[in-house]
Amino acid sequence: MPKLQHRLAAFAAARNWQPYHTPKNLVAALSVEASELVEIFQWLTPEESARVMDDADTAHRVTDEVADVLAYLLQLCEVLGIDALAALDAKIDRNERRFPAPEGP
Repeated sequence: MPKLQHRLAAFAAARNWQPYHTPKNLVAALSVEASELVEIFQWLTPEESARVMDDADTAHRVTDEVADVLAYLLQLCEVLGIDALAALDAKIDRNERRFPAPEGP
């Protein structure tokens, strides 16, 4: 993950994009990219959505949008100093306490 964040930061720096990579702008871009991912699935039935990767063109679109969402999320974490994996680990811990698994019969 840090290697990808470094590549993204270097990519932005080489193009002098850092002034635009404010938390507000990155969150807005993340929302747009997530919406583009939603658009692919919007009118599919649950069954069609489960098979979305079967069509090469659609699979390519889904993969690209997932990459865009992840890229903006990683850039946001970099700018805010958030360790995304540690944050996710802590969130899972909280959810396990909040929603304990039912005990067996």
